[in-house]
Amino acid sequence: MDKASIIGILIGFACLGFVFFEVSHGHLDMFFSMEGVLMVFGGSVSVTFMAMPLENMLQVPKYVKSFLFCKTKNPIETITIISAMAEKARRDGILSLESEIAKINDPFLAAGLKMAVDGGSPEQIEATARLELLAMGERHKAGKKFFDLIKLYGPGYGLVGTLVGQVGMFGQLASADIGALGHALALAVVATMYGAIIANAICGPIGDKLALRSSGEILSREMMLQGILSIQAGDNPRSTMDKMVAFVAQSQRSKIKVAA
Repeated sequence: MDKASIIGILIGFACLGFVFFEVSHGHLDMFFSMEGVLMVFGGSVSVTFMAMPLENMLQVPKYVKSFLFCKTKNPIETITIISAMAEKARRDGILSLESEIAKINDPFLAAGLKMAVDGGSPEQIEATARLELLAMGERHKAGKKFFDLIKLYGPGYGLVGTLVGQVGMFGQLASADIGALGHALALAVVATMYGAIIANAICGPIGDKLALRSSGEILSREMMLQGILSIQAGDNPRSTMDKMVAFVAQSQRSKIKVAA
């Protein structure tokens, strides 16, 4: 579970809830409008179905899961694993890694090491890994695109809801029915509020977090690739570690155990 995401959600809901309660004096139902919900939320979802293939829409639960849970392996853990592999390969030969590959729970790292053990050339290993990274990047873009679409069109549908509410309000002027005028005006204001909230408090932050997740995972995979190629080349374990440490922030390098 990503603690930062949960903290952000809790703070956001707490602030909105407090403000809504104070403004409404406890009558929170004044912020609910079924017409606004249908217009903004329903309209935003319709846009995503029009803009994206159905197979991508079926992946939405996975996109939300990626936002809430960080599956990128800790770089220090990755370096520790690959450094141990480099030492074993240096000491017992690269074929000795075959029994260790099954213990690795990262498919990308396991597949790369298997190609190295099977005698694949550095060019072949790198080309295959690059294709995997390219495909992964495209899959990640689809997740971010979903939330970007709602962020883009949600406020637009909020504006449409506002215009509809204003038309309804103007249509009730002749009757001078204060209740009808108030209902139409509430729809106009609430629809804009829904659009702003869905764009700025929900979909915008989720899309940005998914983009960071994607870049972090690609960087982690790049680090793994450099470690695999170094092992395949028979480099000294210290040299293998140095190549991977280059991907780690300076503040974290002190935590890495230096290979023997």
